[in-house]
Amino acid sequence: MSQNPDLSVVILAAGKGTRMKSSKAKVLHEVFFQPMLHHVLSAVKPLQPRRTVVIVGHQEEAVRNSLGSFDVVPVKQEEQLGTGHAVLMTEKAIPEDDDVVMILCGDTPLVQTASLDEMLLRHRSNNSQLTIMTTILNEPFGYGRIISKNNCVQHIVEEKEADTEQRKIQEVNAGIYIVNRRLLFQALQNVDDDNTQGEYYLTDIVQYTVKQGIDVHKYVNSSPKEVLGVNSRVEQEEAHRDLQIKRNQELMMRGISMHGSDTISVSPLAEVGVDCLLMSNVQILGSSIIGTTCTIENGAIIKNCNVGNNVHIGAYCVLEESEIPDNTVVQPFTVMAKNSVN
Repeated sequence: MSQNPDLSVVILAAGKGTRMKSSKAKVLHEVFFQPMLHHVLSAVKPLQPRRTVVIVGHQEEAVRNSLGSFDVVPVKQEEQLGTGHAVLMTEKAIPEDDDVVMILCGDTPLVQTASLDEMLLRHRSNNSQLTIMTTILNEPFGYGRIISKNNCVQHIVEEKEADTEQRKIQEVNAGIYIVNRRLLFQALQNVDDDNTQGEYYLTDIVQYTVKQGIDVHKYVNSSPKEVLGVNSRVEQEEAHRDLQIKRNQELMMRGISMHGSDTISVSPLAEVGVDCLLMSNVQILGSSIIGTTCTIENGAIIKNCNVGNNVHIGAYCVLEESEIPDNTVVQPFTVMAKNSVN
């Protein structure tokens, strides 16, 4: 992984997310046991940026409180005037001698560090001043279309602004940008709200850059689901399932057996020893530690427990904050909290 002492990262986390049909801030909705925003921050951290800025707005206090374990600088967007306006609010928070700014959204829990690192390396190798991430969709409705010429981006047209021919374009904006700091804030100072939404679009920095005679490069991500945000409860569940599948595949590759892996949930903070067997509908939650050669039968729920080696946990047990010694057999339907059987 490359080190990036001249890099600042900006994460957009101020929006309401009205399509989630919720009173909770969108980026605080959980996907696979963590708020969406935490997944994005975890993806960015290995890049070792000099500074990470999180733009807060809707439910500011709740979003700020969720950031406690991360080394970030919150910046408030007082009014929701669009993504361009939001990023403009970060100008004073980003060190003037940082040459490169990466911008991404806080509602993309599937984004991968490897993709961000590759995009950054491509940006540097091209000596680019602005690189945007794109992806290809069979059904691009709702996304900004990429207008290109000679493999450089000329313009991003939002769905509501696009004409009939432009709406046929399948290459869309993935919402991740890498841009020279000086160019970014020059462009944002010149963006206007002359559009159907009456907002300052971050995408308009592309058109400004092209007008300055500067090439806008693109990095095409071949996995749309990795970079397109979660905008509904349906997409939230799909993202959760994707991370669940990835986690379980990793565990099986380490020597853990599963029956019905699509029904099993193992927290990212939990540890499971080799030669364990997890049967269908098992949930291992929190910071549980499961020793080696254990069998956990159907429907058992284990939360923040320390389970020894060669333990057999019967079906539909509910165990919480308990120590289970080596070679123990826990009878089916046992309910235990803090080592007390109910």
